[in-house]
Amino acid sequence: MNDLDDKIKKFFPVESLYKTPDIYRIFSGYNIPSFIKDWILKKYTNEYGEVDIEKIKAFLENYIITKNAKLRGTLITDKRERTLLARIIVEPDIQRDKFKFSIPDTDIKSNEAVIPKSLVNQHKALLGGETWGIIKLIYVPPLDKKDKGYVEMTDFKPFQPYEVDLNYFRECRKNFTTEEWIDLLLRSMEYNSSGFNSLEQKVTFLCRLLPFVESNLNLIELAPKGTGKSYVFSNMSKNAWLVSGGIVTRAQLFYNINTKQAGIFQHYDLVAFDEIETISFGEESELQGALKNYLESGNYTVSNYKGSSSAGLVLLGNIPLSADKKPLSIKYFNNLPEFFKSSALLDRFHGFMEGWRLPRINENMKLKGFALNVEYFSEILHNLRTVPEYPDIVEKVLEIPKTADTRDTKAIKKIATGFFKLLFPHITNLSMLNKDEFNLFCLENAKRMRKIIKEQISLIDSEYSDTIPEIVVRR
Repeated sequence: MNDLDDKIKKFFPVESLYKTPDIYRIFSGYNIPSFIKDWILKKYTNEYGEVDIEKIKAFLENYIITKNAKLRGTLITDKRERTLLARIIVEPDIQRDKFKFSIPDTDIKSNEAVIPKSLVNQHKALLGGETWGIIKLIYVPPLDKKDKGYVEMTDFKPFQPYEVDLNYFRECRKNFTTEEWIDLLLRSMEYNSSGFNSLEQKVTFLCRLLPFVESNLNLIELAPKGTGKSYVFSNMSKNAWLVSGGIVTRAQLFYNINTKQAGIFQHYDLVAFDEIETISFGEESELQGALKNYLESGNYTVSNYKGSSSAGLVLLGNIPLSADKKPLSIKYFNNLPEFFKSSALLDRFHGFMEGWRLPRINENMKLKGFALNVEYFSEILHNLRTVPEYPDIVEKVLEIPKTADTRDTKAIKKIATGFFKLLFPHITNLSMLNKDEFNLFCLENAKRMRKIIKEQISLIDSEYSDTIPEIVVRR
């Protein structure tokens, strides 16, 4: 162990975990994200960092079910209640006045599984959409030949093992230098910080955390394959939703008129479109209009339904590079679907992440050391979204020209606020702020990310300027 390991263990004794690449092999064959794996590991790790492998195996066998387990048959033959830790998808059925659910990682389908309304009334998470929880199931056989048997959920407990104390987290941050804290963040994303070539590369990688902490932050990342784009957005948090391929519709994203059900923007902190070039869009003109309004304001209207959400949108795509690892074309957005090549729509994205600056995931990037438990870390990120002090400090410290474009200003402030939350969460008033560090890590990165968006839009539409306002730190 090194000095950073000692610090993490000392100041986050309950919230940290010693991780090695080998330790995750026990989860081979189970389709569970990192925040679940870390919770299980923490549950069966003693104060000396020793992991009880046999107890983990027993927990997995008893509570985590795979499709090969034939859950339907087990429920029918055993005729007893079964407890699981599982990902479920709830589907409100307006026509039949019931709540159906499926368990995607098993053979339980929504046409054969129901949730009593009394249980739904106790838990908002069961009103619709995807969620993780500890559930109890039982098979209810048919009463007569005309009736049909079904699976009933008899109990539900949302998966939220941590009551996060944000003030404690802020106090702990004071014991780390900025570079140590950056390394801690990378470790908590499950990457070895020594696998990066420079501080600039580390900060570029941390850009992926920005929409986890800043509400309604919309970003685009284009990167070569193998740089870990999908992994971060699919494993870091239960509050993120990753769309991979297929057809995306207005009903899915915003509101389904037929089922009277809110879309995925309503249920998550961020939505990421992975492999954006493989995704198709239904009802393109209607969806594009709805997206423009939503990305601008966080509000949307579908028929008579008016909704709002704090979820950001992230576009993830590949980009062809030359031998010296630079984009082949100066027009980065060439590979985007035609749907996203509208200058007015692209202008609603606040910043651009240069994924080609990152290394391919290699053996040296596999974490071996102490890091924050992913489930704890993801809850911290979620809680940081709504802390009012950070945007207030950013507003006060920035000097903005009176002629500055409002959309550019908003984008730069949002990105700078995101970096501020990630890197300096312990700064709760302006008098504590190191303005040089804020300028280097928050403002300059925000301006660079926004400037790329403006430059790329100007290549598509000459009406757009490729410049950004000269926003500076107030001295």
